Amino acid sequence: MAKTKKKKPTGKITKYAAVEKSSRAGKSLTVVKAKKSAKPKKELDLPKVEWQEFLPTPIIGVDEVGRGCLAGPVYAAAVIFESADLQDLVTDSKLLSEERREELATLIKQKHKVGIGSASVEEIDELNILQASLLAMKRAIEALGVSGGHVLVDGNQKIPNLKGYQQTTVIKGDLRVAPISAASIVAKVTRDNLMKKLGAKYPLYGFEGHKGYSTPVHKQSIVEHGPCAEHRKSFAGVKEYV
Repeated sequence: MAKTKKKKPTGKITKYAAVEKSSRAGKSLTVVKAKKSAKPKKELDLPKVEWQEFLPTPIIGVDEVGRGCLAGPVYAAAVIFESADLQDLVTDSKLLSEERREELATLIKQKHKVGIGSASVEEIDELNILQASLLAMKRAIEALGVSGGHVLVDGNQKIPNLKGYQQTTVIKGDLRVAPISAASIVAKVTRDNLMKKLGAKYPLYGFEGHKGYSTPVHKQSIVEHGPCAEHRKSFAGVKEYV
């Protein structure tokens, strides 16, 4: 009898998707899991979110930068668009050149309401990087000086202890929601500028180049010189050399 070939298991791969729901208080997004598209990641459809329809106002986009770094604080920015200016120009900060990010960050701060917050290396080591990132976002929103509104948060984690605001999480929000895109640009430029200053203060580590991320050059500098005060002592790649 001929043997029947067994099909190789493919395994189930899922990705997060955002589903819009309407309510009397305005639209919200609920994070759910969806089956992976057959398209390559770079070709996945990422529909823009009609963020202007959320209530209550003001609508606040918030994003953080620096979660994956071995050194330096984590930064966040919160943005309220006060006009239609720049809405069609902003996108995920990682897709822009450094020069273009700096140009847009200046324009965003000139034309719109911006709040910036951070969490220190000590807070990252004490709280863990997720909680420190959420704390930085909370501080950025508080820096806006508004008493309420609807916060659109990049990712799938709401910000704890943020009283007086409604919150909606948006997967890939830095690509889909203009105020979040603007926040990602301002946060990255602000943090990058700090890391350049730390590069001058700690010349052995090259912070001005890799901005604290886990590059081979950065990791080798830790091996050779040990961590400095700006390294996250709870992170793998650093804690082994404390």
